[in-house]
Amino acid sequence: MKTIAIIPARGNSKRLPKKNIKTLGGIPLLVHSINYAKQFVFIDDIYVSTDCNDIKAIALKFGAKVVERPKELSGDLEPTVTALKHVIETLDNTIETIILLQPTNPLRPNNLLQEAYTLYINKNCNSLFTVSRNYHKFGKIDKGVFKPFNYKPGQRSQDLEPLYFENGLLYITKAEYILNNKIITEDAFPLEIDHPFANIDIDTQDDFDYAEHLYNKHINE
Repeated sequence: MKTIAIIPARGNSKRLPKKNIKTLGGIPLLVHSINYAKQFVFIDDIYVSTDCNDIKAIALKFGAKVVERPKELSGDLEPTVTALKHVIETLDNTIETIILLQPTNPLRPNNLLQEAYTLYINKNCNSLFTVSRNYHKFGKIDKGVFKPFNYKPGQRSQDLEPLYFENGLLYITKAEYILNNKIITEDAFPLEIDHPFANIDIDTQDDFDYAEHLYNKHINE
């Protein structure tokens, strides 16, 4: 049974046009995820799911395989899980595990996927995903009044009850659950990551500029 990595990369991005092939550190954004996946022997194949010929050409050039995504699965409101399902259904039935690497999270700690996959196997997980600790003071505005949600006024940030956010660095899920429209199962294992790369999620030019800053600081030193 196979473990494959899937990198979903649409061609049409409205807020930052052509972001998946925008150059970061001298290579297109999606290539960072391709190169990352290449390091791990437990990944049998790397697939890019795309509706764009330019992305297809880049993916093939850098050693990934390509599954062409239909236009009806490439809209702005289409969830990621439908692209993953399409890849599984396009391939054979020997796929057991899917590793999702989003191109908009291009920088990852070197040993993260090895640690995550080892936990996934040893704990016999149905799915695993990465999270990071939140230190913000959240609240709601109700009828013009701010109501704290996770703290009391005057409370120090370091004393907040721990809350976590889904940082998007990686997801590992059994294929059978993705075929049932789940990337994160109810019993998913949350792997906590404390790293600046967990704060990157590229959707705007400012996000991209921040990724460039971290790339130059941590990788291109």
